Amino acid sequence: MAFVTKARISLILLLCLVDRNGCERTGPFNPAEALVKAKNAAAGKLGPDVKTFNVLDYGAKANGKTDSSINFIRTFKAACNFRGNAMMVIPKGDFLIGPIIFQGPCFNPSSLIIQANGIVKAQADLSYFTGGADDTDWITFQSINGLILSGTGTFHGQGAKAWKYNDCAHKSHCVRLAANFKFNKVNDAIINGINSIDPKGFHIMVTVCRNFRLLNLKLQAPGDSPNTDGIHISKSTVVKIAHCVIGTGDDCVSMIHGSIDISVNKVICGPGHGFSVGSLGHYDDEADVNKIVVTNSSLTDTTNGVRIKTYKTDSLSKASSIFFTDMIMNRVKNPIIIDQEYGNRHSTQTSKVSISDVRFVNIKGTSISKVAVQFLCSKSNPCEGIQMNNIDLQYVGPPRDQQPFESNCTNAKVSYVGLQNPPPCR
Repeated sequence: MAFVTKARISLILLLCLVDRNGCERTGPFNPAEALVKAKNAAAGKLGPDVKTFNVLDYGAKANGKTDSSINFIRTFKAACNFRGNAMMVIPKGDFLIGPIIFQGPCFNPSSLIIQANGIVKAQADLSYFTGGADDTDWITFQSINGLILSGTGTFHGQGAKAWKYNDCAHKSHCVRLAANFKFNKVNDAIINGINSIDPKGFHIMVTVCRNFRLLNLKLQAPGDSPNTDGIHISKSTVVKIAHCVIGTGDDCVSMIHGSIDISVNKVICGPGHGFSVGSLGHYDDEADVNKIVVTNSSLTDTTNGVRIKTYKTDSLSKASSIFFTDMIMNRVKNPIIIDQEYGNRHSTQTSKVSISDVRFVNIKGTSISKVAVQFLCSKSNPCEGIQMNNIDLQYVGPPRDQQPFESNCTNAKVSYVGLQNPPPCR
């Protein structure tokens, strides 16, 4: 089944338009209780008070060939409109869908559960994803308070055929290809246990969200797949990422403007471009970034380790209270880096993004670059309050390279505590 002339038909649910009373989830969100509910849903242990809505009952075909987009939409609409506790079920089997938008708000008194155990594949043809700004992504959740997406299911973006059309390596303002998931204005949410493979663009986008948890995820794409960021966060507060395995062609986790109170814990990254704050300074009137903690995580064969990156533009913003702690680097090219000339090194401008209160603590492992620590900060806005505490990196690159193993600091005010290898900046 193909869409008419392969044009994008927008599948947007307009819920609660007549009577909005009762559309919002009632009661405070308890993350611990929600996680238990997610685990119980995965184990099939939910109580009789939860009504299930199975996509098969709404006409979806588990043959991997029939487009079941409208059937997924109908299932979600029924579950979201139900005035009791509800769970949408994607059972085992192969499903094919094009771009869809699951839009709230919903009537459920507690978090809506989506239990995904099957394999869901995206339409490979890019013409399905060309309907406009709202139709660029594959699966979008929008304007929902209280969501649990759980299970062992796999969401395959079939991005291999699309990557050759990615032109972001040559253009600063390029057309973004479809993310596997976009969460927009979704609050009080837990995404637990699912797998994402080969997106056309990002794996997961989290934007304008609050109180959002991503747990036990496996995100995978080849190391040379362009712009396939693992988890990309913007304009969101209180986002917690933990126990995830991310191997991809761009940042494993990227946190851009408006990211506040973000926690990344026990994440395995590689291949990829590491953990990045930024790019910042890309847009006018960017919101500040602060309270970022990346801890107890490892990187293997990545282009970068822990990084802050900004453009040389007049965009004013601040990035502060950023902590990278207890990290293990395995054959990482740029283990520790602040780059305020990202993307436009030859520009005569300087970055107007202010970077301060950044701590690198207990970082050890191996570097394939002789410059393992590099702080390339703005001349007009030097980096302030940078602290290096117990850094123990070893060079494992070509033995013929006679350059000393070193740190390189420009326009950065750095203090040092404990072991420092490579040695501090001169």
